[in-house]
Amino acid sequence: MRVLGIDPGLTRCGMGVVEGQVGRPLGLVDVGVIRTTSTLAVPERLVTIEKGIEAWIEEHRPDAVAVERIFARSDVSTIMGTAQASGLAMVCAARRGIPVALHTPSEVKAAVSGNGRADKAQVGAMVTRILRLDAMPKPADAADALALAITHIWRGGAQARIDAAQAAAMAAAGRTR
Repeated sequence: MRVLGIDPGLTRCGMGVVEGQVGRPLGLVDVGVIRTTSTLAVPERLVTIEKGIEAWIEEHRPDAVAVERIFARSDVSTIMGTAQASGLAMVCAARRGIPVALHTPSEVKAAVSGNGRADKAQVGAMVTRILRLDAMPKPADAADALALAITHIWRGGAQARIDAAQAAAMAAAGRTR
């Protein structure tokens, strides 16, 4: 399974592609950040982010896209930009029929570090260890995107298999009645 993790943001949108499956070592495919400058108007910044996401999807052909679920913060302007970038990520994936999963920051932290309250340094250190990298991905947005992809492979992939098994059991039960 190849997953594109996206840590949405209006200034820095973290992008990370991880390949692998549950129970096997995961591998880094690519990592980076789509950047925009605050001197541009928001619509122009959103076009830049959309084009960047489209290019990542086109180049890496992920099986799924994992996006950080937006949570309430005190700074409304940060929430708005993050939500707009998140929406773009979902639209870009949906336009191609790629499944999209949303994972909360605490789910991601718990999945990669075992602690839902881990700080960015702990998450970055675990991403480095899990993917057997020589150095921690920088900036933190890039490491967070990889953590999202890892979480989806470990949790999302398992959940998809559970859902498929339940659907098969329901179908079999319907046929035996």
